[in-house]
Amino acid sequence: QVQLVESGGGLVQAGDSLRLSCAASGGTFSRYGMGWFRQAPGKEREFVAAINWSGGITYYGDSVKGRFTISRDNAKNTVYLQMNNLQPEDTAVYYCAAETTGWGPLRVVNSYGYWGQGTQVTVSS
Repeated sequence: QVQLVESGGGLVQAGDSLRLSCAASGGTFSRYGMGWFRQAPGKEREFVAAINWSGGITYYGDSVKGRFTISRDNAKNTVYLQMNNLQPEDTAVYYCAAETTGWGPLRVVNSYGYWGQGTQVTVSS
């Protein structure tokens, strides 16, 4: 069983930066693909970024490309999401997720079997 705990959310102004962290326990973190998704009120869960088991391959949603960076530290069982130049439209609950089969497409929400509880990010204009 994999447990994921996000942290680092908060209230910021447009143009500010935040770094989200997701600490994993249980299982073998270094084998898993990891993803970040977000969900705003009344909207579907949206793909933000993903990273493969080694950190050598990353993927980004079109709306965050060039502003957000995903990374991981397998020694610390942690994945990060560095978010720069935040905008009000980035306001959402951010979730990290683990893809443990090794086969699922990392951009697809249904590939992920384990999810954190989410952390709120609010960007004021």
